[in-house]
Amino acid sequence: MSTTPRRERIGLLGGTFDPVHNGHLALARSALNHLRLDELLWIPAGAPWQKAGRELAPAHHRAAMVRLAILGEKRFRIDESELQREGPSYTIDTVDALQAARPNADFVLVLGQDQYARFDTWHEWRALLSRVTIAVAARDGLLGKAGPAVLSVWHRLEVLPMPEMAVSSTAVRARLANGEDIRALVPAPVARYIELHHLYRGTPAA
Repeated sequence: MSTTPRRERIGLLGGTFDPVHNGHLALARSALNHLRLDELLWIPAGAPWQKAGRELAPAHHRAAMVRLAILGEKRFRIDESELQREGPSYTIDTVDALQAARPNADFVLVLGQDQYARFDTWHEWRALLSRVTIAVAARDGLLGKAGPAVLSVWHRLEVLPMPEMAVSSTAVRARLANGEDIRALVPAPVARYIELHHLYRGTPAA
């Protein structure tokens, strides 16, 4: 008697991670706890077309910081496919590749509120909505809304409870540029890595 293979449930958390910080980790842990994920893939962007005006830290440093941040959680894994792909980093291309490689998996795209609010600016966003479940952080229980274009398209949506956290990669870079302490904002191994490699010192935060 044949049996249907159980479908895996895989979370996707993309971003520049420039650098990865405690807010990213809180969002990833909320996804693990509330979405019944078998695995969550951290996907550092190679050439994020929406941030073309700012120079990023080198890809190998950003990937190394993610690897340090996710140590100890066996369901976290880094996916470096966007770092290895030439041209702009489009999430739809990553989802295409993952679905081809793992046809028995369901994918959940984990987003912050700001990403969901401007989702209709993403490349082939309608196709992406049809392919994945969207999971959006709700800070202090409040879910930010997407624009009317996104709301007019049916999509699978889940809400992730998140505490309000005053942390962002921009804030971390700003502190570092001013020689200030960042240990409350990033995992300890990431703070040590940044110090060891002298990253973001004297660089603009924008």
